[in-house]
Formats: sequence, structure tokens, C-alpha cells
Amino acid sequence: MKAKYRLDTEENYRFLELEAKKLLDFGKKFPSPGGSSYWLGDDGTPWTQYPRETWITARMVHVYSIGSMLGYEECMEPAVQGVEGLLNELRDSQNGGWYTGIREDGSVEADKQCYAHAFVMLAASSALLAGFEKADELLEKAEEIFIRKFWDDGCGLTYDTWDIPFQNLSAYRGLNANMHTVEAFLALSDATGDSVWRERAGRIITHVLKWAEANGWRIPEHYTDQWKPELMYNEDKPDDPFKPFGATPGHGIEWARLIAQHALASYSENKNANGCMISQEGAKRIGQAELLYQRAIQDGWNADGKEGIVYTTDWTGAPVIHDRMHWTIAEALNTSASLYHITGKETYAEDYSRFLKYTDDMVIDHKNGSWYHQLDSNNQILSSVWPGKPDLYHAFQAMLMSRYQPDISIALAVKRRKRYYAQNQSGTLN
Repeated sequence: MKAKYRLDTEENYRFLELEAKKLLDFGKKFPSPGGSSYWLGDDGTPWTQYPRETWITARMVHVYSIGSMLGYEECMEPAVQGVEGLLNELRDSQNGGWYTGIREDGSVEADKQCYAHAFVMLAASSALLAGFEKADELLEKAEEIFIRKFWDDGCGLTYDTWDIPFQNLSAYRGLNANMHTVEAFLALSDATGDSVWRERAGRIITHVLKWAEANGWRIPEHYTDQWKPELMYNEDKPDDPFKPFGATPGHGIEWARLIAQHALASYSENKNANGCMISQEGAKRIGQAELLYQRAIQDGWNADGKEGIVYTTDWTGAPVIHDRMHWTIAEALNTSASLYHITGKETYAEDYSRFLKYTDDMVIDHKNGSWYHQLDSNNQILSSVWPGKPDLYHAFQAMLMSRYQPDISIALAVKRRKRYYAQNQSGTLN
């Protein structure tokens, strides 16, 4: 295996830094005149016929805020434009909160989504760390509407979808929005120093671990309004980009990283053999994160005899949708590196190397830039679910997370500028 694919080598760092910069260059045309993000095409050209989505805009603010903190001054202007888009063009000044998106003709999409609002909180926390003007205003508005309309404090989980005036609440409950809420809550705790956000993230995680363990470590995604799992949800639409049928191995992988991050941040009392400051409860949760990751990799990686992680499986682990979505391999890179740095287990470093080589060989578009967002089972380009290359969030984070400490969110880690290889060549957290 080439040195550039091996975790924590200098060649690996150089490769990741170069690819991260290429991504930032690719996406720099994202802001519309009003600041909302265009959907980016195959070569980074804005596709103006697509709606300008809140979740994409927020993701791009997050990415370019981090780019600014990495020292790329050219990232500041598009990030600030994106903040303006979130504060004005995409925000519902009458009812509060954020529209799902704005169509080319100026009309707005029909609902208010927890998923999008979670990303607005993430964007605001990263912009705040980057020191952008109006980031505190964005953060205040995002926190207020989220707690008032999307956070169910009684059960410690989120609502999913409202209509535009926040009068009618959908009966659907889902874990995709809750997963990104955990990500946002951890980022808010890191950016503001307020531990209540981390405690709320922990309440969500407790539910998810219970459901996962009861289901063989395959996480049920869809629920009724009483939080009863609906295992056959969307059986007739199995490739839905946000609510697919069955288990989603990529989400099991992503949850594993977030759970491990929360455990390191929340349960730091005693040192274990690998040098991690972790209590018995924290060690238990990291063990559960490992089980989630292992189940997802066993089910998803090379599941049909070809490289890549399948999009979904049924409840026995058999593939349903064989397409390879770019975000799944990005999260596999993040989580394998994180678990290696936490546990010191060589198998995770070996996984990382395999995943990075596959990403370089199959997923990175070395001609037009960015990553192919969807491939088929033969790793040929598809566009049935994800045409173009709409945003950079997953790919950009995958070029960063292995280089920084896994106990804090990536924006704060970048701001602190602490790297593993420079600090501790054994690869374990100290």
C-alpha cells in the first residue's frame, strides 16, 4: 500500500491537504447573489435550475468557515456570503426558521425540516469560530427556533418536519435528522462552551444505541410519532436519498464516529492502556460504537463482490440498493481513522488505507474536480439520485478528520490546529 494511503504518514498528510484545497477551489462559485448556495454541476458550474437549498448552503458555510481557519483567505468571502444567505434569503422572517429551499422562480419549497435546521446550527457554530461578522446573530436565531420547534425535551429526540407557518407537524420521526442534530449539538457545545448541548446529544445517542442493539446493530431509520420503528418504511421507494428502505450502512458508520466523539468528550476520568482519558461508561459507549462500525462494514463493504459500500441493506444484511454514494466512503474514512486513534487497533488503520485507495481510484474526479456523488455496483457514474456534485461537506471533512483529534468537532479542532502525527506518533489519543 502506498504511503499516501497509510494513516498518519507525512505522505498521507500531503495528499489530504492537496485534495482538501482542490475541493475548496472546486466549490468557490457556490454563492448566489443573495448568498444561498447554488447546486453545483459536474465541473463546479452552478446549476441554477435546481432549488437553492438551506441544507446545502449551511454545509458550504461550514466548509468555507473551516477553509478560512486553515488559512485560505479566499474562503472568507463565500463563507460570509453564505451567512448572509442564511440570515436573509433563506430565512422566513414572518414565521421564523428556514425554508427548505428557494426555487429558480423565487418561490419557496413547502416545509420546514429538522435536517436543514441542524445544519444551520452547524454552520453558525463554525462561522462563530472563524470570527465572521453576524455569526453570533445566526447562531442565536438557529438555537432559538430549533429548541422551540424541533427539540422534544420530554423524550430527548427531535421532531422532523413542520409546514411553513409551524402549525402542522408531520407524524414521521426519523434518525437522519437526529444524527445531524447530534453533530450540530456537539459542535455548539465546542464552539460556545455550553455543556447542555452535549448533554442533549447524549440523550439522543442513548435512544439510538438501545434501538441498534435490539436490532443486531443495524439501526432502524424510520419511526411513528410514538417512536415505534417502521422497518418496512419506503419499501416501495428503496433508493430515496433521505428516507431509504432498510438499514443504511453509511449511517451506522457515521453514528459510530459521533458516539465515540461524544463518549470522549463526556466521560473523561481514567486513563486506559492506550492513553485515552475515558471512564468505564465512556469505554462501554466506544465499544458500542465499534459494534456499529463493524456491523456496517461487514454488511456494506464489498457486499456484492465489488469494492465500495452499498447504499442500503435489508434487515438480514443483504444488499438492497447496490449504488455507492460518495458520503458513505467519506464517513468510513472518518470513522476508521477515529477508532484507530482512540483504540490503537491496527485493523482500523488497515480499513482506512483500503478506503482511501478506493476513494482515490474510484470516487475522486481527478479531471473535473470534487467527488462523484453516486456510482453503480461496477463503480460507474450514476446520477439517478445525486446528479452533479451539489456540495463539499462529506468529501471535505474526510480530507480533514483523520488529521485532527476525535474528541472535539472538526471546526474547533482546526482552530486549535492540533495534529496526531505531530503530537504522538503511536497514533493514540493523549
